[in-house]
Amino acid sequence: MLSEQAAPVVRATLPAVGGALGEITERFYGRLFAAHPELLRDLFNRGNQANGDQRKALAGSIAAFAVALLENPDGRPDALLSRIAHKHASLGVTSEQYKIVHEHLFAAIAEVLGDAVTPEVAQAWDEVYWLMANALVAVEARLYQEAGVTEGQVWRTMEIAERREETADTVSFVLRHADGTPTAPFRPGQYVSVQVTLPDGARQIRQYSLSAAPERPQWRITVKRVAGDPAGEVSSWLHVHAAAGDTVEVSAPFGDLVLPEGESPLLLASAGVGGTPMLAMLDHLAATGSDRPVVVVHADRAPASHAHADELRRLVDALPQGTLHLWYEEPGESGARPGRADVTLLDLPAGTTAYLCGPLPFLRAVRGDLLGRGVAAADIHYEVFGPDLWLGTEG
Repeated sequence: MLSEQAAPVVRATLPAVGGALGEITERFYGRLFAAHPELLRDLFNRGNQANGDQRKALAGSIAAFAVALLENPDGRPDALLSRIAHKHASLGVTSEQYKIVHEHLFAAIAEVLGDAVTPEVAQAWDEVYWLMANALVAVEARLYQEAGVTEGQVWRTMEIAERREETADTVSFVLRHADGTPTAPFRPGQYVSVQVTLPDGARQIRQYSLSAAPERPQWRITVKRVAGDPAGEVSSWLHVHAAAGDTVEVSAPFGDLVLPEGESPLLLASAGVGGTPMLAMLDHLAATGSDRPVVVVHADRAPASHAHADELRRLVDALPQGTLHLWYEEPGESGARPGRADVTLLDLPAGTTAYLCGPLPFLRAVRGDLLGRGVAAADIHYEVFGPDLWLGTEG
């Protein structure tokens, strides 16, 4: 809860702070990495730092949290916090690191805003920061406990049991524990982090959805090669170097875009490699003999670029009330609809809960169409691969 003293100060200064957040976050990361280069080398995504996406995501999360505190002083934006906390837990973030962030973030605020940062203003925004940080620390502590790990100690060495080329730029890896112990349970839709050591010695981390059901004896991830350097340095390394018999460092499973229990109707809508968490959900529904109504939508460039396309068809066919709708930009003779996915054409049962995963333009378009059809905002859930640039923009 934001104090009565801080609330009017935050409200009055939010336009100035919000308008300067881009410069503030740029200065913040510059200061942080100058003092702690190991964080850029071994924790933060260098690609997202290079293209500015991480700065935009941080600015969006701060602004969204402050606005939420002002609009609902007695509440907390749990959806925002949950998404961030799951990502932090998958990276092994610790509570002590929030103190480091605080030091350099507030130094950056003072540098950018200068004399406008009076003691009263500094105290009010300090309150905002620690409300957010302490809430995240609490959620992350619970996530570590549920995963059966201590704070920050999320990594285990796993062996690649199988490598399979799915498309020209997509490969799947089946993972097992090198010591033969069973893989940990997870909820369909969750992801793991994979850490690799690159030629320059950096240990970079990326998240990949688990793309098969928890009922399987081993985990599977599907990796699309991302163009660019450093944007795709981990996916490129895995494509070039990772082979059956090799070992990789893998985190415990995290992520809050998970299949709900019950019998309510579902819409699973994805584009590109965003179809991977949907595969785990569908595999789980098929393995457990579910007969709930499931409408599946997938969009891709062409049949040859659609990873796991045959598997997707088999899984949907295995569901008594499953229907599949495909859109390809270049459908050829596949029978898919041409162009981009259009959920307004579909018959959705009343009470449908929607799960979306894919590029941000796809998410915005599908979410907007669903809202236009009367699907409640609370019933539309999404996952963005990479920094969440949607924070603070979801109206």
